Amino acid sequence: MNIREVVTEADLHDVFPVLQQLRTKISREEASSLFQKMKEENYKLLSLQNEDDEVVCLAGVAICTNFYNEKHVFVYDLVTAEAHRSKGYGKVLLSYVEKWGREKGCSSIVLTSAFPRVDAHRFYEREGYDKVSYSFYKEL
Repeated sequence: MNIREVVTEADLHDVFPVLQQLRTKISREEASSLFQKMKEENYKLLSLQNEDDEVVCLAGVAICTNFYNEKHVFVYDLVTAEAHRSKGYGKVLLSYVEKWGREKGCSSIVLTSAFPRVDAHRFYEREGYDKVSYSFYKEL
C-alpha cells in the first residue's frame, strides 16, 4: 500500500472516480476548479493505492484552529471505492491522517457525516470517534 498527496491536475484526474462516489453531484471541471482554491486554503487530498496500484481510498483534510477545537485536523472527505470497502483501507488512511495530525501538533481530529451515512457512522465509532454535536447548514 502507498499513500500519496494528490497535487496536480493529472493526479486529481486519476482519483476523481473515487472522489465522485462521495461527492456524486460534482463534475470533473467543478472538482478541478474547487481543488485549486481549496489547496490555497491548506486543503490536502490524500490517496491510498493498494498492492495493484489502484486508488482505493481518499481523504481530504486541512489543519484548522478555532476556539473550541484549538489546532485540529478537519476531515472534509473520506471515501473508499465501493468495490474495495470493508477491506481495512479506510482504517489505514484515517490512521495515517491521525498520525500526521499529531506530528503537526493537532489536539484532535474533527469531521461531519450526513445522517443517512449510517455505515460511515459505525466505522467512525469503531475507530474511537464520538458523536459530540449536530452540524447545521443554511444556504446563502
